[in-house]
Amino acid sequence: MSIERARAYLRKFGLEDRILEFPVSSATVELAAVAVGCEPARIAKTLSFLAEDKAILIVTAGDAKIDNSRYKAQFHTKAKMLTPEQVTELVGHAVGGVCPFGVNEGVRVFLDESLKRFETVYPACGSSNSAICMTMEDLEKYSGYEAWIDVCKGWREDS
Repeated sequence: MSIERARAYLRKFGLEDRILEFPVSSATVELAAVAVGCEPARIAKTLSFLAEDKAILIVTAGDAKIDNSRYKAQFHTKAKMLTPEQVTELVGHAVGGVCPFGVNEGVRVFLDESLKRFETVYPACGSSNSAICMTMEDLEKYSGYEAWIDVCKGWREDS
């Protein structure tokens, strides 16, 4: 089970006790916000793409959307989201619980600038009914991220 992968990964850092599991679904930003009890923007959604024939994950704020021109400028290719089957196979988590914790080897992780306006955010933990509260410092430390990028729109006043 995917949550067990995330839990085992977070256990290495003594964080498994911080995982929240809900009796309801948290598979979408809106459902997660209700389950956690926060504004949807503070849900750190993890989007899965194919770049150079490999899976990449971009963790963004819940209210942000991928800006195709920014994505193309960053990755030099068109944004191509993975199918649900590809997500499970290439990333190691199923859609609804995708997170940067306990992913398959070789999966590159990026954090989007849209997250930086929050003190804490809630990424999923491998299942469609889990999350964990993290500061930006926590997210940087435990996500295995490669870089902060700016590929989203819809969250700035000017976008």
